[in-house]
Amino acid sequence: MLEFLRQQLAKLLEERAALKTDLDGVLEAPRAEQRDLSDEETAAFTEKRGAIKAKDDEIEEKRSRIAELEDDEKREQRAGELAAKYGQTGEQRERPTVSVTSEPETYRKGGKQSYFRDLVRAQLMGSRDAMDRLTRNDREVAHALEQRALTTTDGAGGEFVPPLWMIQDYIGLARASRVVANRVRHMNLPGGTDSISLPRLATGTAVAEQTTQNTAVQNTDATTNSITANVATIAGQQVVALQLIEQSQVNIDDILLADLAADYAVKVDVFTLSNNATNKVGLLNVSGANAVTYTDASPTAGELYAKMADAIQQIHTQRYMPPDVIFMHPRRWAWLLSALDTAGRPLVTPVAGSPQNVLAAVGEVNSEGFVGSMQGLPVFVDPNIPTNLGAGTNEDRIIIARSSDIILFEGTPRTETFREPLAAQMSVLLRFYNYAALHAGRYPKSISIIAGTGMIAPTF
Repeated sequence: MLEFLRQQLAKLLEERAALKTDLDGVLEAPRAEQRDLSDEETAAFTEKRGAIKAKDDEIEEKRSRIAELEDDEKREQRAGELAAKYGQTGEQRERPTVSVTSEPETYRKGGKQSYFRDLVRAQLMGSRDAMDRLTRNDREVAHALEQRALTTTDGAGGEFVPPLWMIQDYIGLARASRVVANRVRHMNLPGGTDSISLPRLATGTAVAEQTTQNTAVQNTDATTNSITANVATIAGQQVVALQLIEQSQVNIDDILLADLAADYAVKVDVFTLSNNATNKVGLLNVSGANAVTYTDASPTAGELYAKMADAIQQIHTQRYMPPDVIFMHPRRWAWLLSALDTAGRPLVTPVAGSPQNVLAAVGEVNSEGFVGSMQGLPVFVDPNIPTNLGAGTNEDRIIIARSSDIILFEGTPRTETFREPLAAQMSVLLRFYNYAALHAGRYPKSISIIAGTGMIAPTF
């Protein structure tokens, strides 16, 4: 009986999984098209959800019955052990050794008893005799397995121990985020264009003191030009077998589209930082940006601190507006955290410690994003800042900038699925793409880049 109920429970779980697949199928089109459900889809969703709830009630009822029978079986087994040990008088007796060699199996080929008939009688009629025979059969099967010295090796019983795949807890690919791209000024990308041009004053007007009354005043004509940012397409795709989408217990299309979106975040951040094509220039390649060279074979945190002050003052004195952010690679921040003074005290300490004579203050412990402050400016670490620059291909960079002077135009990301082009091979194409344009050079003097051999890979 117990085994039969377990089989029924397994069947119910399979039926529930099929209903969940149907429910996910109702949501597939609205999710891909990023829209609400239609009336027909809402009705189908409600129906499938109700069916799953009803199935859950059946599963819970069956599980309760199994638990009761398992408890009965344990109590019967315990009573049998006590009876064999103490007998009816309560006096402890030596348990005899009994070897059963000829008792026939309960359900044997050619026997009078039918396993499936007893299952029906036990379930529908409550036959005690049928239940006893089913219980005895469970013990016979367990005894047979014990006697045959089976293991978890395939061919010796291992096929009865299937691998457990915890699909819902799948491990996604670790990716960085878009720290710098998120900190600059954002604007929606206009439609119907492949470039965005901004007019600007190349040289300005002028005023001067009038030499004497009734004489001509200063007259200087301004000149103008423009800067252009071309629209870039950042896209990716994945071809997936239709069988993988339909037969998997998880929505593999959701997993892959999410991974494409995560990689887009990395690539748009790299686009903002390092791109170097005509009218598609990232911060590190802006022509005319403030270049601060730090050359030292044995760099120290104190020397870098002075270079950062230089980078900040160049923005003050040439952009005439203050910078508002510092970007660096996590390894550079970690190197600063490791800096000690001559007494062995850290030069970068938590804000709560009310530090004195320190280089910087720790704000939060992050792998990427805000980590603290330095010279009054917030410090953000970004793993997408390159670490293979310079003559030795082992330098990173520190960027100090006025972030509002940098404009990143982005459209709305699009996720799409296509079956028709690959229908002949039963495949589905998943696609993710977006359009972006970057104006990093509006005010070149609002960006300072610290570079040089002092920025080589740090040692700890």
